[in-house]
Amino acid sequence: MRPVRVLIADDNPVVRAGLAALLDTVEDLHVVAQAADGREALVLTRSHTPDVILLDVRMPGVDGISALPHLVRLAPVLMLTYSRDAEVVRESLLLGAGGYLVHGEFTASELLRAVRDVREGRPHFTPTAASALLSALRTPSQPQRLVAQSSERLHNCELFGLSSREGEIMDLIASGMNNQQIAAACFISEKTVKNHINRIFAKLQSATRSEAIARWLGTARPGLTGHG
Repeated sequence: MRPVRVLIADDNPVVRAGLAALLDTVEDLHVVAQAADGREALVLTRSHTPDVILLDVRMPGVDGISALPHLVRLAPVLMLTYSRDAEVVRESLLLGAGGYLVHGEFTASELLRAVRDVREGRPHFTPTAASALLSALRTPSQPQRLVAQSSERLHNCELFGLSSREGEIMDLIASGMNNQQIAAACFISEKTVKNHINRIFAKLQSATRSEAIARWLGTARPGLTGHG
């Protein structure tokens, strides 16, 4: 039986080296690649096809949360981070993470077991993450809000004739992101972003970002065009 192939994504080279040294001490685990940010993690995941991805949250460029929805389509993801933020824990789980471990809250043997289990679909959480998950279950307003936002985007896409991808990009525009940030978040080139925006503006009959945002958020006056 071949070892579980692991990819480590963390911007701290010392953390990456320590994790790799630990995982490679056991016969059934093998580190196949190491990434310093989310974009590199996606590239290396596509080329090395790991069985499990260990993903940090805070990284320069494309962070772990931005990369997560793309990575979970390719392999199970175990968040491995110093971030104790309850909102980050909940968002990670909503985006498909198979577990959430906070540094300092697990032993070496617990990490090894978590990697094996996440590959088989068995989640693992350290105390901070477990508390955040319990809080989320007791407070349904957050999932309801996310569902409402998803429904609103679907309604707007249908109203303006946008594709789901265009709707996603319009949401990022409305959040204040520039083209470079949108390209990083969506793992596409800035040229592709510009092409999407041109089509979006045409469908929303808008000439500027502010006009497009006003229409998307429903604050434009009825009959307002993109000119003038």
